[in-house]
Amino acid sequence: MFEHFSPRLIETNGVTIACHVGGHGPGLLLLHGHPQTHAIWHRVAPVLSRHFTVVAADLRGYGDSSKPLASTDGLAYSKRTMAADQLGLMRRLGFERFAVLAHDRGARVAHRLAADHPAAVSRLMLLDIAPTLAMYEQTDEAFARAYWHWFFLSRPAPLPERLIEADPELYLRSVMGSRHAGMAPFTQEALAEYLRCLRLPGTARGICEDYRASAGIDLEHDRADRQSGRSLPMPLKVLWGEHGAVGRCFDPLQEWGQAARQLEGHALPCGHYIPEELPELLLKEALPFLVGD
Repeated sequence: MFEHFSPRLIETNGVTIACHVGGHGPGLLLLHGHPQTHAIWHRVAPVLSRHFTVVAADLRGYGDSSKPLASTDGLAYSKRTMAADQLGLMRRLGFERFAVLAHDRGARVAHRLAADHPAAVSRLMLLDIAPTLAMYEQTDEAFARAYWHWFFLSRPAPLPERLIEADPELYLRSVMGSRHAGMAPFTQEALAEYLRCLRLPGTARGICEDYRASAGIDLEHDRADRQSGRSLPMPLKVLWGEHGAVGRCFDPLQEWGQAARQLEGHALPCGHYIPEELPELLLKEALPFLVGD
């Protein structure tokens, strides 16, 4: 995977962020979701690199990036801190302004990055999420059953960490295989990478702290945005899977319409893992938007 990309380890914001860099042109940051790594982009990154300098990064707590200990105030894994990691990464690579394409947890980091540093983000494309605050405030039985891991992972330490560490492969397959397409979209090479990283010391902790922050301090930051009337100024495109829980349980365009000034988006005929289920269609949607005028 990622032939012609260079693996890099970049020190920023007090952590090391692992990434693969390839291509030429303006910067494009790719951010993955849970329980995955930058490898989720392996089917689309080579094409994107014909138009951009692509930076496929691992979030803190995931992949080969640092997995710091939790902080009592929740800031260590807040989306604000994780966004600062990625801003620092792109600046270290020479990009003061760049586009962002992000999925799942990475899309939540990207949302905060765009909100806190709007001058740095030229265009923002988010895959298969509604805003975190809306999803928590509107949780019902259908969503809770589909996204059980949100509530499991945010339980106090060390219970969820211990259960993940007891059988990382079972956890990986239980989460990823329970979606619309089962395990079919994932290549053996990508699965091996996800499992390798899930087994690394500190990954279970990092994942859980990510979700604990989303159920705590991240909601405080999101509520502050709502109360202040802050909205995203850059063009935003959102896509979601028509067979996934986000589209069934929420109205993504309505929810994002309250957070963005320039919005477009629609459902795709797939489930949650858009970059691996429908890479060609994702590229068809992404390239005209990300290239822009």
